[in-house]
Amino acid sequence: MTTILVTGGTGTLGRLVTERLRADGHEVRVLSRHTQPYAVDLREGGPGLDAAVAGVDTIVHCATTPRGGDERAAANLIAAARQAGVPHLLYISIVGVDRVPFGYYKAKLGVEKLLEESGLGWTVLRATQFHDLLVQLFQGLAKVPVMVLPAGVSDQPVEVAEVADRLAKLAAGGPAGRVDDLGGPEVRTFESLARAFLKASGRRCAVVNVPLWGAAYRGFREGGHLAPEHAVGKGTFEDYLATRIRR
Repeated sequence: MTTILVTGGTGTLGRLVTERLRADGHEVRVLSRHTQPYAVDLREGGPGLDAAVAGVDTIVHCATTPRGGDERAAANLIAAARQAGVPHLLYISIVGVDRVPFGYYKAKLGVEKLLEESGLGWTVLRATQFHDLLVQLFQGLAKVPVMVLPAGVSDQPVEVAEVADRLAKLAAGGPAGRVDDLGGPEVRTFESLARAFLKASGRRCAVVNVPLWGAAYRGFREGGHLAPEHAVGKGTFEDYLATRIRR
């Protein structure tokens, strides 16, 4: 078995990846800003990061934030991995980062490019959005009597546990470059997903679709973030709601 470092190992995805790798017998180090002994802010780097990557066979890079700094964090991680001679760096990205000009997506694409040019052995898996992200969005939008949605936009949510399973398998293998995307089982309109959430949570809320503007909106409306040809996920949005939402 190998020694694997999981960045963002206490997050929604990283925690599940860590559990699966340990269940398979791997030695796993968890890196996050507040978890000892590898409490490291990747955006700052430093001796703590060097210690975390020393002797590691694979790094699974799950740490991310929409608030900015992903590219700086990745540059620090890559530099430390290169110095330590880590043979494999595996990164979880998002479907559509090269097609939708959305700020967070641009940062994820930037990290992909850093990996490709790093000289390290690398693997990139792109997945569609997780079910829980949509639930968080709808919970916020349902706080007012009228839920306003972007007109003409669909989504393809995927179960995070299935992404964790795929990452754990990839981490146990060698560098594979850009692998097949992992999409949820259904492409659904935002409205149908929102109505499923409202029904499951017992909330009453009017739903209104409003056209927006800008290049990012056009990208989403054109389906740049979707992977219908890779709809390999099994868990549907209703499956997720049935186990996670309580009235």
